[in-house]
Amino acid sequence: MPVERFLDTNILLYGYDLDAEAKRQIAQNLIEEALLKPDQTAISVQVLQEFQVNFIRSGHSMKASATLLEDFCLWTVIDNTLPIFRHGFSLQARWQLSLGDSMILAAASASGARELVTEDFNHGQDYDGVKAINPFSR
Repeated sequence: MPVERFLDTNILLYGYDLDAEAKRQIAQNLIEEALLKPDQTAISVQVLQEFQVNFIRSGHSMKASATLLEDFCLWTVIDNTLPIFRHGFSLQARWQLSLGDSMILAAASASGARELVTEDFNHGQDYDGVKAINPFSR
């Protein structure tokens, strides 16, 4: 079943970033809303991996990371598959994105999400049916 939105790694990380108060509050609101409506939110295995690496790197414990990752797995999680990789590769060429960003976009598309919530894409741009939303630009 399609979901409303796909959350990028940066949104999850800002939710726990003590050095970015304004962004943290916005990201926390998005995360809380997503946890209340888990069937309307998607992420990918890539997002989980990137979150864990960067969350630990920023000084948080493995235990705290594991707890959050379990919560995030309540959402629709898009696996890294060869078809998604191929789609991401084609998106990279079409939109001139990094491979990492194109894989996020391919996973968002695979989830059926209408919105990709991120600060890494052009706010408001429609990428073949997935609209990039930068919640910090409002």
